[in-house]
Amino acid sequence: MADLESLAQAIINGKAPVAKELTEQALNEGVGPGDVLNNGLVAGMNVVGAKFKNNEFYVPEVLIAARAMKSAMEILRPKLAAGGIEPKGKVAIGTVRGDLHDIGKNLVAMMLEGAGFEIADLGVDVKPEQFVEAVNDGANAVCLSALLTTTMPAMKETIDAMSAAGVRNKTNVLIGGAPVTQNYCDEIGADGYAPDAASAVDKTKELLHL
Repeated sequence: MADLESLAQAIINGKAPVAKELTEQALNEGVGPGDVLNNGLVAGMNVVGAKFKNNEFYVPEVLIAARAMKSAMEILRPKLAAGGIEPKGKVAIGTVRGDLHDIGKNLVAMMLEGAGFEIADLGVDVKPEQFVEAVNDGANAVCLSALLTTTMPAMKETIDAMSAAGVRNKTNVLIGGAPVTQNYCDEIGADGYAPDAASAVDKTKELLHL
């Protein structure tokens, strides 16, 4: 019988070819795509997130684990869609206008995908209007990243743009990045703040009541 524990372990160890092979094997043996996702990929990424929080893993290990998760997801995604298995929610993520940093943003996107969310990655230097458009496209959470104190005001501009467009109450706004704080989150009216990628996953789940 397919071993989903080994699949989770392959994700934790960042072994992409093994993760891919075990995903194919599980599906061929008739394991449901939802089981493979939750008990294999998500279970593995949960451990990665916990290790990252406890400083047992650092960014390189997380990126390698996320790459293994992504390679397994390539096989799994069509099966999930065909099985009508809905993602936990749709998250739009991007680095705000004027800011070109993407490592933190990419890390959060990978961790969220590993937790079973559908991701709309808007990239870097994202204008407020693009975030508004993402909410109109059904994003029930929006993650804003800024790595510079000079680009943090664009987070407020983005939230203001959502209010002006009448979509602010349709989504949850989560902010993060090196200079960002809980105080700033409260000040600009965001729904949540995450100090790191693993916390971003927890916070998103909390905001969406998952």
